[in-house]
Amino acid sequence: MIPRALLRTALLAVAATAVVFAATEILPGDVGDVRGTGRASEEDVARERERLGLDVPAPFRYLRWLGHLVRGDLGQSLASGRPVAGLLAERLPATAALVVATLTVTVALTALALAVGFLRGGRGGTLAPGLAAVPQAVYAAVLGAVMSGVLGWLPAVSPLAPGSSPWAQPRALVLPALTLALPSAAFATVLLRGALTDVLRLPHVADARTRGLPAWLVLCRHVAPFLLVPSVQVLALMTGWLTAGTALVETVYSYPGMGGLLVSSVAVRDVPVVQAAALIPALVVLLGMPMADLLDPAGPHRPGRSRPVAPVATAGGAA
Repeated sequence: MIPRALLRTALLAVAATAVVFAATEILPGDVGDVRGTGRASEEDVARERERLGLDVPAPFRYLRWLGHLVRGDLGQSLASGRPVAGLLAERLPATAALVVATLTVTVALTALALAVGFLRGGRGGTLAPGLAAVPQAVYAAVLGAVMSGVLGWLPAVSPLAPGSSPWAQPRALVLPALTLALPSAAFATVLLRGALTDVLRLPHVADARTRGLPAWLVLCRHVAPFLLVPSVQVLALMTGWLTAGTALVETVYSYPGMGGLLVSSVAVRDVPVVQAAALIPALVVLLGMPMADLLDPAGPHRPGRSRPVAPVATAGGAA
């Protein structure tokens, strides 16, 4: 089962790189045209394209890149000539730190929202879908205007230089992490609210509440264990989505991560960098759910649908 899942993941990753390559290829111009704009003759541009290997048909260039990838070679940037692996190593820690900070806030906010939902008996829940539907750009604009422009608590743009550690200047993480965490927590709450409602209908939970056990004890002992598996699955989903979805936030706040590198590379048609920068979040997304399913002893199932992971207590059973 695991080898089959890994093979499927590998094939989907290759398909994702093919889609990214095709999407970049249909953009007007290439790195040779961009570098020669306004200051080079057509002959100079043609020589530059030949030097960079851009005169070869697109399918052959993709297969050549894929062959190098299989051998562990990510190639060189067409724009700067630097090794792509070095560019990724310079930017990846910043994005990893941003994802970790965002997940920490997301988990805390989601746990709080589910606790409130438990206290309300699973009723209500109209706020989370509304917050999840707000575009990320709106969160960025509002949070930046309020926390930086009005209150002056945080820098409007990141002071981090590429390659520097975000943990040395944690204030640089606050605005990007909040911008990503607020809609992520709302969406995670929407996914898990159905599981919470199902758990609250279980006989042993109703029995525990009827016998007057403290709410915190019912939540921790009788409800939380049943939410563990769907929560892990949602966390795996959120990790993949956040890794793949930092581009807008990193661009808005000038945060030196993978998303900013991807955007700037697309702008100059630097295909090897675009391919490698897009491959990492694709792998995280594709590996996230199979890894979460491995933690489910009852087998894979969709987030938001609870499945008992322990025997249901009968009336008068364990407190």
